Amino acid sequence: MDADAKVQFKWKFYRLTVELNIIVLLIAMSVPVFLIIHSPYTIPIIIGMLALALLVLWDFLGNYRETKAWLDDVAEKETEQKGKTET
Repeated sequence: MDADAKVQFKWKFYRLTVELNIIVLLIAMSVPVFLIIHSPYTIPIIIGMLALALLVLWDFLGNYRETKAWLDDVAEKETEQKGKTET
């Protein structure tokens, strides 16, 4: 993997990591909110948090598939270049 591809992968991985952390935090924070806060707004807040987690999950899955396809493509190009230089 060349230097430019490594930089691209670093930022793609960083974005996926941040999105996954947001998903986990939203889901994990909804449980204590439900158990600790007793008000008429608790259920709508939890539903909003879980809905937001689903939206971020949908974006995460799309970006994950895109990054995986990009990484496979980069690996395939690298394999082709190795084969050309050896022959």
